[in-house]
Amino acid sequence: MKTELEMQNQPNNPLHGKTLESILNELVEYYGWEQLGYHININSFNHEPSVKSSLKFLRKTPWARKKVEDLYIEMLERK
Repeated sequence: MKTELEMQNQPNNPLHGKTLESILNELVEYYGWEQLGYHININSFNHEPSVKSSLKFLRKTPWARKKVEDLYIEMLERK
């Protein structure tokens, strides 16, 4: 867990203060499940997608979470 001081030192970090669930919801709203599955090819996005199943997978799978975070940052830059 990050200390209060570490959290204050990240004013330009677009992930600062964001939960994985809120990031995922914003990505789904922006891309939709089909495009999200195209950008990040994982089963929880491509086969009967849901936020709950995706969160469960992403919390256990660091490489997939990193891809989601990177795509989120790309999305913010496009907006």
